[in-house]
Amino acid sequence: MLCTVLLAGCGQASGSGPRAAVERFAAAWAQRDGSAVCRLLAPRTRTEVAKSAKQPCAQAILDEDLPPAGSVAGAEVWGGAAQVRTSGDTLFLAEFPEGWRVVAAGCRPHAGAPYDCQVQGG
Repeated sequence: MLCTVLLAGCGQASGSGPRAAVERFAAAWAQRDGSAVCRLLAPRTRTEVAKSAKQPCAQAILDEDLPPAGSVAGAEVWGGAAQVRTSGDTLFLAEFPEGWRVVAAGCRPHAGAPYDCQVQGG
C-alpha cells in the first residue's frame, strides 16, 4: 500500500514518523552534533560512514558535505520505508524497532538511474 503524505507519516503519532526523524536529523546536522546525527542513521549507514572514513561515525559524519535540509516539502511512505523531500535534500529512511532512521542522505536524482546519495549504507 502506498501512502503519500505532505507533512506527516501515514498513521504516525506526531513526532514519531519519517518527517519528525528528518527534522531531528536536520537539527542535529545544523548544530554539527555528530553523535546525534549518527544516532539517527540506520545501523548499516552508521557503520559505512565510520568504515569509509576509518574513524568513529560521530567524527566522520561531520566531514561529509551534506546540504542543509531546510523545511520538509513532502514524504512518501511505503510500509517500513520512506522518502522525505526537503527544500535542500532528499533522504531515504527505514523503520526500525527504535524508530525511523536515515538510510541515505544528500541524495540527488539522476536521469534514468537511481538517486546518487552522498551518505548511505553499504
